[in-house]
Amino acid sequence: MSRAKIQKKSMFIDMTAMSDVTVLLLTFFMLTASFVKKEPVQVVTPASVSEIKIPETDILSILVDPTGKIFMSLDKQTDMAAVLEAMGEEYGLKFTPEEIKKFSLFQTFGVPMKNMKSFLALSGEQQDRLLKEQGIPCDSLDNQFKQWVRNARVVNRDLRIAIKADQNTPYAVIKKIMNSLQDLKENRYNLITSLKSDSEE
Repeated sequence: MSRAKIQKKSMFIDMTAMSDVTVLLLTFFMLTASFVKKEPVQVVTPASVSEIKIPETDILSILVDPTGKIFMSLDKQTDMAAVLEAMGEEYGLKFTPEEIKKFSLFQTFGVPMKNMKSFLALSGEQQDRLLKEQGIPCDSLDNQFKQWVRNARVVNRDLRIAIKADQNTPYAVIKKIMNSLQDLKENRYNLITSLKSDSEE
């Protein structure tokens, strides 16, 4: 007796629901993602056990690399533009609307004021390359760092100061920054650190 043949049927799986879920997940991750600012130097922050988060807005960030170069950033373009104009008046420099607009789009800045106009005239790649070599002066003869902080505070009274320094940055550099802030009566600021793991304790 011959075996009955089972008729093979082609299987069809409707993928519409899965593609809908994929699009929803993709949209969710795109809308909830927070973008990291491009920084001119790589900084490895020291570890700590503190889990306090700094606010999302009205932040004046101070970035210090291992060699002691200082960079700054503000989170609002209007603040960036106003601070540059104030610094220009203080140092006798007149910036064009195009230069102010270009500066306001920077994510991080850090060049001496005497080089600012020539820096703004460079292309994006040249600026990135030059920025790593410069830094805002913070010495006793020319403390432009203090002037930037003071003008930023005048422009936006609600600013919170956050210092992000490399774990290998010399203590003398950090002390100089803190002394400059104390001279401006800025005694409250956040130190950005990475979270210490159990193995490090």
